[in-house]
Amino acid sequence: MKKQVGSDIIRKSFGYRMKKYRWLLLMAVVPLVYIFVFHYIPIFWGILISLKDMKVGSTIGAAPWVGLDNYREILRNPEILKLLKNTLRISILSLVFGFLPPIFLTILIFDLRSAVYKKLAQTLVYIPHFFSWVIIYGIVFAFFSGQGFVNGIITGLGGRAVDFLTSRQAFVPLLVGSNIWKECGWSTILYFAALTGVNPDLYDAAKIDGAGPLARIRAVTLPAMLPVITFSLIMAVGGILGTNFEQILLFYNPAVYEVGDVLDTWVYRVGLGKMQYSIGSAVGMMKAVVGVTLTVIANAVSRKVAGRSLF
Repeated sequence: MKKQVGSDIIRKSFGYRMKKYRWLLLMAVVPLVYIFVFHYIPIFWGILISLKDMKVGSTIGAAPWVGLDNYREILRNPEILKLLKNTLRISILSLVFGFLPPIFLTILIFDLRSAVYKKLAQTLVYIPHFFSWVIIYGIVFAFFSGQGFVNGIITGLGGRAVDFLTSRQAFVPLLVGSNIWKECGWSTILYFAALTGVNPDLYDAAKIDGAGPLARIRAVTLPAMLPVITFSLIMAVGGILGTNFEQILLFYNPAVYEVGDVLDTWVYRVGLGKMQYSIGSAVGMMKAVVGVTLTVIANAVSRKVAGRSLF
């Protein structure tokens, strides 16, 4: 009898909530359909194409099955090691040098006393994110080309001009540096969101206890940001094989292929340029599997070491 009453209460409660939030649930249908159609269905087709020999003019259903032959061909390709090495180098350097600047920038802006200056600073650091990579490349070209601003200073001081855009040594630093400049401010949004939930009384209590600015950051600000820092780090590790394809496509040239050619650009050339769609899909599937695996590992390590995790 008690079980029957309990189940009736649960059913009524569920029906009540469905009725109460029916308009919100109806609004959620559109994004859910969007995610299913444009994110989950392509995964299914991608897996299917990677197991077939897809040719121009044929349909996915009519293409012959080849099993894991596409994956074997990729692993036997002598270029893959070089591509993997370049991809990891660019991604790891971007992670190492690009992870901390948004945290420092968030703390600096958050500690501004004037609300007007704080909002102005936030707006200014967000702006580069909205520039397309075409504009960013134009700015980099104006500064670092053979006759750019930097070389003007070098030659003015009696030095010899260097075309940084065709230099193998300068290519990766230019990629990493321009990406940090473009995205650093935008990356502070999550950290600011975390800090808005901090009770101001905590800072007042820290001041009363004699804590200086650095001590307050260590005792109050960083602990509040730690969940977001953990989230960002886990996601960054999971995307270690993903590079900014649009940026590299605009920046690189035949002179820097040796250090600038990555998995994404190779898929673009082979998968679309040479119309080997199955090979391109197979590389995408392999990257996805590695990304998910790294995310799970990073999540487990974070839970064990820091006591925080995504799931």
